[in-house]
Amino acid sequence: MNRPEIVDGVIKRLKGVTDPNVPVELQFLQETHTSNGIIKNWKPHERLPACSVRELFSRYLDITTPPTPNLLQHFASMATNEEEQKKLNLLATDSATYEDWRHWRFPHLLEVLEEFPSVLPFAPLLIAQLSILQPRFYSISSSPALHPGEVHLTVAVVIYKTKDGDGETHYGVCSNYLQDVPVDSEVPLFVRSAPSFHLPNDSTRPVILVGPGTGIAPFRAFWQHRQVQLKQKQKLGKMWLFFGCRTDDMDLYKEEKASMLKLGVLDKVFLALSRAPSTPKTYVQNLALKEGAQIYRFLVMEHGHFYVCGDCTMAEHVYQTLKTIIQKYGGMSESQVQAFMLSLRDENRYHEDIFGITLRTAEVHNRSRESARIRMASEP
Repeated sequence: MNRPEIVDGVIKRLKGVTDPNVPVELQFLQETHTSNGIIKNWKPHERLPACSVRELFSRYLDITTPPTPNLLQHFASMATNEEEQKKLNLLATDSATYEDWRHWRFPHLLEVLEEFPSVLPFAPLLIAQLSILQPRFYSISSSPALHPGEVHLTVAVVIYKTKDGDGETHYGVCSNYLQDVPVDSEVPLFVRSAPSFHLPNDSTRPVILVGPGTGIAPFRAFWQHRQVQLKQKQKLGKMWLFFGCRTDDMDLYKEEKASMLKLGVLDKVFLALSRAPSTPKTYVQNLALKEGAQIYRFLVMEHGHFYVCGDCTMAEHVYQTLKTIIQKYGGMSESQVQAFMLSLRDENRYHEDIFGITLRTAEVHNRSRESARIRMASEP
């Protein structure tokens, strides 16, 4: 759900709303050409239900993503202030100006309406142009074998300031909603399966788990499942976990991991700290490289499985590190190691649960953000 203060602020700026708490239905006029002429019918919106305007802006519409150039052009057409109209037209038509403005402020809808106070959108037209609020995906961090009827999530609550830390405070939509939702409330959700990201059917195969930050989520489910298997006297292969975080106080599930080590569910846990005081920056791939000989044995000699969960940048570093390990300890040529890495995927022994933007997109966005930071900070 969108934050109530943003929803309330947007509703106050709308025209055509007499009571935001009364159920309404958004409809489109559909024209059908027939032999008898044009027939016009009002049809309800395919994805927006009949509900109050407040409910629409709270649960169904994306009002936190910066408005698109098309929407800014729509705002320019209704702005009554000449300077605001000129700036809106510039943002809508000049991609460089738009990107600088977007990355510097990353404004939600209310902030845009506050920046251009002469813009008073007509509610039905605005609602029709806004994107639908998208679901957020989280890896399940519990095993139904240990916690039947429950789903656990590992969520980083997102709170940040725009304008390089000097701007407005923004809140991640879903993470803050989950943090603030009252206990015993109903939370709408659906389960999306990940058929290629599960423990091997053969429980004796060794597994290597790599997951910094909240990337540890599915691995918690894995060790919980192995805990149940251990109680059932099943024979288990080695399970190694590489976990990375900034400082020691961000070591997620520290006590639980220690308990799993004591039980023999986890055989080794490696901790990489990237921002610890008086300690060199260390990432999960650095620790994996040091354990290269054993990783090679697990994967090549014992036909084990390798799992990576986290953002795409980290995943690419880990993939390249594993490739280096295989090439070094296997004495392989470049073509041979490429073929082996492909075979790992083909045999479903290299598993990825990756989130975030692509590496190329990240590079472009980072350059754009830096450009925006320099340009906007230099303005009076």
